[in-house]
Amino acid sequence: MSNVSIREFADDIDEVMPVIMKEFARRQVNELYKGKVTFPQFLILEVLNADGEYKMKDLAHTMHVTTAAMTGIVDRLVKYGYAVRVYDPNDRRIVKVKLTSRGTDLLKKISEQRRQMTIKIFSKISESDRKDYLRILMHIKEILTKEDEALK
Repeated sequence: MSNVSIREFADDIDEVMPVIMKEFARRQVNELYKGKVTFPQFLILEVLNADGEYKMKDLAHTMHVTTAAMTGIVDRLVKYGYAVRVYDPNDRRIVKVKLTSRGTDLLKKISEQRRQMTIKIFSKISESDRKDYLRILMHIKEILTKEDEALK
């Protein structure tokens, strides 16, 4: 893969990424890929797990959606018992969302299944290639995080 232009690289990535994502999804057996939890719901659970409770408006801002859209997503998470709404005792207009133990358990289950799948797939790749892959992904994460912070 020598002398590949950035446009050719982009075309190759555009071709390979959907296949990789589809094949990873096909191998998943958890609620996320059974359609019980949507990807946006999963992302919200991850955010709540990492940062604790959130005000609805802040969660909507973090996820780049309207408060109305966030209300619908959170309604489903509450309905399934993965999250709860907490009302501020001093101002009932302020609504916070936090994970339930069921939501935490779901994330642990999905995480462990993803971990096992990653081990199974990446055990077929050399340690050197795995290190290179991780280094590149970490660099991409750094670039994206810096760009996201610059937009704030």
